Amino acid sequence: MSGQLGHIKAARLDSPRLQRVLQLLSDGKPRTTREIVRKARVMAVNAAVAELRHHGAEITCVKQMAPGGHGWRFYYTMTKAPKT
Repeated sequence: MSGQLGHIKAARLDSPRLQRVLQLLSDGKPRTTREIVRKARVMAVNAAVAELRHHGAEITCVKQMAPGGHGWRFYYTMTKAPKT
C-alpha cells in the first residue's frame, strides 16, 4: 500500500457540493445520513464530512438504534464551522 495514511485530497471549500452540506449542517442540528443525501443532494456523506473536517470543521457522528429497533442511523452534527 503506497501513499500517506490520514491524508485526503479535499475539494475546495467553495465547491457547490461542500457548500450544500455546509449550509445544511450550519444550524448545528443533528442530521441523518439519509437527510443529508436528500437535502444536500450528495451521495458520499462520509467523504463530504471528511472534506469539511479537513477544512477545519468540527462534525460529530453518532450511531443510534433506529426507531422500532430495526437497524442503525448515523447522525452528523457540526459544532464548529470550517475556516474560511
